[in-house]
Amino acid sequence: MRRFIKTLFSILALQGFGTFAFTQTLPLNTPGFDEYLRRKQLIGEISGNNSFSIRPLYPLDAFDRYSGIDLDSTFQDYDTSVVNRKFGKKNQGTFLLMPFSIQSQYNSELSFGINDGAMIPNKGWQSLYRMGFFASYGKFSIQVQPELIVAQNQEFVGMPRDYGRVLFFYYEHLNRIDLPERMGDRPYRRFLPGQSSFRFNPGDFSIGISTENLWWGPARRSSLLLSNNAPGFTHLTFNTRNPVETPLGHFEGQIIAGHLNGSDFPLPHQDHRLQQTHAFVPKRENGDRYLSGMILTYQPKWVPGLSIGYASTNHMYRVDMDRFSDYLPIFNGEKANANVFNPKREQRQQFSSGFFRWVSQEGHFEFYGEYGTNGNSRRFNDFIITPERNRGFTFGFSNLFTLKKPQQYIQLSAEMTQTGQTIRESIRNLDTWYIHDHVRHGYTHEGQVLGMGYGPAANVNWMEVAWVKNFNRIGFQFERIVYNNDFYYYMFEEVRDWRRKYIDLVPGLFSDWKIGNILLSGSVQYVNTWNYKWFLENDPNQYFVPGDDRQHFMARFGISYILK
Repeated sequence: MRRFIKTLFSILALQGFGTFAFTQTLPLNTPGFDEYLRRKQLIGEISGNNSFSIRPLYPLDAFDRYSGIDLDSTFQDYDTSVVNRKFGKKNQGTFLLMPFSIQSQYNSELSFGINDGAMIPNKGWQSLYRMGFFASYGKFSIQVQPELIVAQNQEFVGMPRDYGRVLFFYYEHLNRIDLPERMGDRPYRRFLPGQSSFRFNPGDFSIGISTENLWWGPARRSSLLLSNNAPGFTHLTFNTRNPVETPLGHFEGQIIAGHLNGSDFPLPHQDHRLQQTHAFVPKRENGDRYLSGMILTYQPKWVPGLSIGYASTNHMYRVDMDRFSDYLPIFNGEKANANVFNPKREQRQQFSSGFFRWVSQEGHFEFYGEYGTNGNSRRFNDFIITPERNRGFTFGFSNLFTLKKPQQYIQLSAEMTQTGQTIRESIRNLDTWYIHDHVRHGYTHEGQVLGMGYGPAANVNWMEVAWVKNFNRIGFQFERIVYNNDFYYYMFEEVRDWRRKYIDLVPGLFSDWKIGNILLSGSVQYVNTWNYKWFLENDPNQYFVPGDDRQHFMARFGISYILK
């Protein structure tokens, strides 16, 4: 193994000899940037070789941009800038101020929102402030972009205390995941390292330590394995910076080893009891966990626009790690029959997924999908017999329709994600996505899910239509969210009462706009909730009685200033 690692680093060093590294990433939480690059790829203005399945992106390396944040090369110039500049021999050094950004969010009555990084489940106002710098010299680079989160964290109606039996059985899920309804009972303030990293960058590769948010998979709205729903976590990374060209096609990849924290905030009504039995079972006091993962994508040279890939993560308590196979995901399978007892395997929470994305730049169209399993220790024969067991999947598309005026399009997009299970045995065994019998902090960091933001066993349908011109866009979106469908069947299967499904119907308006060096983004969503927390007051004289239906709205506003 030592000889292999030494040889690998020698190859990387040779590939990087004589090159300069300007490896600035495009932070996931910068409003509008990823979507803008994705649209430019669909209309053929940037390379189609990037799969958009491993983010953050490296725009300068992958798309030949002027810098990592001047995406259209129109408002930054190192020769005239007062602050941003090249330096050193042959201009092999770069210094660049990152955008100063403020993102604000307001929830009127209940908490709502996903893919918002360090923001928390919150009623009232919360704001995220971000600024910093990027510097590189030779093959080394540093990016410092800390984040300050300030939230009112007002009290809101959560799971009803007087919900008796339903609350008691809901703890069968809550006891297996660190997912508080509210982050404490006072205003919330945190200062985080944010989208920061230090890297060594030989050739097409990068090795370093980072606290940036990661997104794995081709989806725009929901990622099964890693998304920017939770704060970024500290991780070591070895990754490609742009698709690596080979005689067979282009490859991208990343291997990570990271540290996850518990939230240390209480779950709702932890003192609840039913027939003198406590619902809450305390978790380990030390919620520190180790997350390892790998992702690989491949674009065959014979099928332009198609990328396929595989991703895997392995997650366990640090105190349980005692062998080499606990550290690297490529050794974590231990595939065997499910009825074979394997205590080491049961200490790990494992996910894997296969995905694809097909882009037609001539038709301004993309179609993508991801199919994942909750636990990747199943044998191939078992998977062929019951592929739907413990599965989650996402399918989506986006199409740009050309308008008569130059550079103007109508964009139509849709995406469907399901992590709720369809096999009764899986539901009764609590094989629900993101919860776990042994790792009872679940697939979370700082109390928020690392994958799809709507939580365990959510099923989501989302569509969007927008007018776009370059960076600017104005549009309408609609979302239907079914929360924790596994719990619905776990609790209410016997009564077969379809009225109790906990559902949000969410129409909304949104916009991204560029004014000189200022980027603006905003959205307003009306959240119409049916049967909040599955609550329904039965009436013996009437079947169609309303549940606990609620309405509220969520507004977001973001502003980023890019210094010349």
